[in-house]
Amino acid sequence: MNKTIRRASVFCLLLVLALLVRVTWVQAYQGQALADNKNNRRNLIGQYENPLGNIIVGGTAITGSTRTGGKDFGYKRTYTDGPLYAPITGYSSQAFGTSMLEGVYKNVLNGSDSRLKTVMDILTNKRAAPGNVLTTIDKDVQKAAYDALDGKQGAAVAIDPATGEILAVVNNPSYDPGRISGAGDQAAWDELSADKGKAMENVALRKPQAPGSTFKLVTLAAAIENGLVTNIDQPTGVPGNYTIPGTRTKLPSEAGDEACNNASPRTALRLSCNNVFAELASKLGQDKMRAMAEKLGFNTQIDTPVRTNPPSKYPTKKLSVDQVAQTGIGQFDVQATPLQMAMVTAAIENGGTLVAPHMVSEVTDSGGTVLESFKEPKAQQVLNPKTASMLQDAMRTVATEGGGKPAQVAGAEVGGKTGTAQRGVNNNIPPLAWFTSYGKAGGKQIAVAVMIENSDTDRSEIGGGKLAAPIAQKMMAAWLKK
Repeated sequence: MNKTIRRASVFCLLLVLALLVRVTWVQAYQGQALADNKNNRRNLIGQYENPLGNIIVGGTAITGSTRTGGKDFGYKRTYTDGPLYAPITGYSSQAFGTSMLEGVYKNVLNGSDSRLKTVMDILTNKRAAPGNVLTTIDKDVQKAAYDALDGKQGAAVAIDPATGEILAVVNNPSYDPGRISGAGDQAAWDELSADKGKAMENVALRKPQAPGSTFKLVTLAAAIENGLVTNIDQPTGVPGNYTIPGTRTKLPSEAGDEACNNASPRTALRLSCNNVFAELASKLGQDKMRAMAEKLGFNTQIDTPVRTNPPSKYPTKKLSVDQVAQTGIGQFDVQATPLQMAMVTAAIENGGTLVAPHMVSEVTDSGGTVLESFKEPKAQQVLNPKTASMLQDAMRTVATEGGGKPAQVAGAEVGGKTGTAQRGVNNNIPPLAWFTSYGKAGGKQIAVAVMIENSDTDRSEIGGGKLAAPIAQKMMAAWLKK
């Protein structure tokens, strides 16, 4: 063999060895990473090769799967009453991924979760039968909120204070996730994504905004817990003609200076007197106000298991005395979601114990074996029971004598708090209308928060009692009258 041929042979042998080493490396060390890579289209095809598992409300599946007749994807996701449940299910799309519960439990619902595999599945490397997600949502409360929000832009959340079970999560406008579940739904996606994706925006869980006077519940809770208020019927001595501390700016109240002059905490909550709560906040100071807000869930990402991102917010940066006063009435940089304000009210109704809110009760395999259970959620005593009792007492007055009258449910104890939050530069955007309340009757209880962003109501008539309280009433009645 001549020298040239020998060298070529050695070179070819080295190339073959290099290829063998590379193949071995890919198979032994990189195989799983490549298989799991998000850009691996075979994974996406595998997810929709068979029918998906289901998301269930009240024992009935609100999702399904249908054959596509296509070459790549055997099935695509379908939804029953899609717009009604979209804030809970989210979407499962062959083109745009997943969101909400569809995203959190994607691997369970498409059968790729390792907990679903049988011995035979492991031996054959076959995708397991998909599992199911059982929610805590009550279809009657959900429907009551959805129907009541018709014609208004806003959101609502309901919680069972004793169990932490989320009974309803509703947004309006909403959307049908079935419109974007296929591989060729770009036009529908573009339409729904227009106007900054307003239709797909989960306002109830993921859009903190100024809570306005509903935050006065947090301020009063802090004042009671820190000994600043010991009797909700004792006059506070705060003048009705009130100037924000550190400024020359007068802080008006809707009820007027005379009505709010030297008002007791009960009267101040009923009339929503800004002077009293701004003064309480300024006396408490930022640290005590923040501590109370954080006990109730502010500044924390809540996993329901859909994550509240960004979380509700009480300012952590150093504030001036006038800014702290403004936080006492739910303005300045205070922001909250309807879920957060429902949590505040739930803790008050539940004797000061805040049970972790959750919208899933169980995750099961195809045969019903429980993979995850949320029936014993974490609970924390965040308020003294006496504080919670005093707050309930004051909230009942709001519902019986104040702006919360439209929320009353026959035969039930109801307590509430109205709120109107200013927005924009010099209030150039219509205010937010808030209402949060609790109701209990016959051993059942519910906490609700409703927020209206826009409606056809004249600006001068926008208020939590007029716009949001009637929606809360329908939600509470749907639960308490069962």
